[in-house]
Amino acid sequence: MPTRVHEFAWPDRVVIGTVGVPGERTFYLQVRAGAQIVSVALEKQQSAQLAEKIDEILDQLITVKGNPFSVPTSSPVELDDDEPLETPEEQFRAGAMSLGWDPTTAQVVIEAYPLSDVDTDDDDEPLDGNDDDTEMLVVRMPVGTARAFTKRTREVVSAGRPTCALCGYPMDPDGHTCTLPEV
Repeated sequence: MPTRVHEFAWPDRVVIGTVGVPGERTFYLQVRAGAQIVSVALEKQQSAQLAEKIDEILDQLITVKGNPFSVPTSSPVELDDDEPLETPEEQFRAGAMSLGWDPTTAQVVIEAYPLSDVDTDDDDEPLDGNDDDTEMLVVRMPVGTARAFTKRTREVVSAGRPTCALCGYPMDPDGHTCTLPEV
């Protein structure tokens, strides 16, 4: 079956957002260009890693001698996006993701692939022999948009439950039983 590619070359909006209350949130990578909107569910850690790695790429580009890309060191104020997600309808849940840089367009490139439902045997071979990952998301965003994306993502990730100062685990609003780490 051919792979359906949801590609956004110059999106109007690309953000990480959540639905639900802290501790029960679902994270989404949401992209919009005109009337086309795609929402891909992510894990909190995937969201955090994505922001971290994009910042690393942009910070590296700043250090390149004769850098022609004019990479901002922080999020341009005019690109900040604090609006909620547009009603997310999950296209798929992301499994593997890749991140890259396209110097011909000066854009950060994100690729997201669906989480595979295929079980494996002891040799890590698929049991059903069916490789039906039929969708993927490709998002290209300029450097300013990428900085704004990472700023928002970090804010969204950190807006969850507070962390216990003693054990480091998240605290629920209705109480917390502290389990100190073993020494």
